[in-house]
Amino acid sequence: MNAVEDCVASESDTASPGRSTPASPLGTAARPAEGRTGRSFEGGLLSRLITYLGDPALEFVLWTGESVRPARATEPVARICIGDRGAFYGLLIDPQVSFGESYSTGRIKVEGDLVSVLEAVYEAHPNSKRGFSVIRRGVEVIRRSRRRVNTLNGSQDNIHHHYDIGNKFYSLWLGKTMAYTCAYYPTPTALLDEAQVAKMDHVCRKMRLKPGESVVEAGCGWGSLAIHMAQHYGVKVRAFNISKEQVAFARERAQREGLGSSVEFVLDDYRNITGKYDAFVSVGMLEHVGVDNYPALGRVISQCLGNVGRGLIHSIGRNFPAHMHPWIEKRIFPGACPPALSEFAQIFEPWNLSVLDVENIRLHYARTLHHWMDLYEGASDKVAEMFDEKFVRMWRLYLAGSIAAFTTGTLQLFQVLFAPGQSNDVPWTRDYMYAH
Repeated sequence: MNAVEDCVASESDTASPGRSTPASPLGTAARPAEGRTGRSFEGGLLSRLITYLGDPALEFVLWTGESVRPARATEPVARICIGDRGAFYGLLIDPQVSFGESYSTGRIKVEGDLVSVLEAVYEAHPNSKRGFSVIRRGVEVIRRSRRRVNTLNGSQDNIHHHYDIGNKFYSLWLGKTMAYTCAYYPTPTALLDEAQVAKMDHVCRKMRLKPGESVVEAGCGWGSLAIHMAQHYGVKVRAFNISKEQVAFARERAQREGLGSSVEFVLDDYRNITGKYDAFVSVGMLEHVGVDNYPALGRVISQCLGNVGRGLIHSIGRNFPAHMHPWIEKRIFPGACPPALSEFAQIFEPWNLSVLDVENIRLHYARTLHHWMDLYEGASDKVAEMFDEKFVRMWRLYLAGSIAAFTTGTLQLFQVLFAPGQSNDVPWTRDYMYAH
């Protein structure tokens, strides 16, 4: 894990994310952070932690009122208020997980612009790990032993943890399409629902769908893409998903749209897909597959397409292999692992699948997340009624951290178009992707 991801930050409890908040009364009592002398024992440790994190432009305030800033003369973009000694020592031992845990319970608060706080952390370049290396190695060993694997049973548990917490919850902030993947903004001012429809059209054009063709979808969410393909491109779709809540929602939605004979939603794992199809598509599922299972996914795709057809995989990714942020994996997305492009190859190479095109639309995901977060904040009272304040803060932190991860380039969003190696039915130019 890249050390610039070793801290997660969030907004204050008194203001919406992304907006500045007034200075806390704590600021008037805090001692000035001039130099590195005259610190308490905890203040000295905190100074070392800040150095370990790469001196992000943040001010840290201890429960005693002592304030510590980075050694470099940078005006802090926000203040991190550590409420007690236990939360502080948790940060020293495992800043990645402990920050999220303490923020969620209110033991750590953040004053300032949320996204700017996270960007400051992600953009900081650590220049020293002295004094933390032994602890960090021990913590990483424990994490590896606890990571959830994506076996058939393990995947079911992981997906249930995230997606089966209630369709009503997601309907509060995903927009009308209920699409829980990166949208595609034809213009910077496009609205969320408009951009989600544009994403579905972008995917369908890339796959050159024609009326009467058959499509298999692996991981269909609440069914928006499958229904869109059938409704607007005249194809027959079999869509697989292991989330009971999502499949029930999608089936009802298809019946309501009069598409029951064109779209079949199957409650089953992608590894159990059978049959031959003209196209294979997966949007937002690969993050949950796990790199160890990529050859198995490639085998399924190869069997589905044979020597003809085409496919598209849309997934969060990275510029280099790394594990998921451990707090996100623990609390939000167990078993998730966004791949690097080098890891994508393990899907295609064993089965002679040819990569035709790769597009990275990470800034579109940052904008999508901003829209989701605005809707989430507007519905935060309802979320608190459904769950509790800890849940509200936990998911707020997850959404905010995701925005910063995309704006700083920590995460990418890849769309990879491919076809069987034997197939010569490939476009001569890219014009087909953009024709309306």
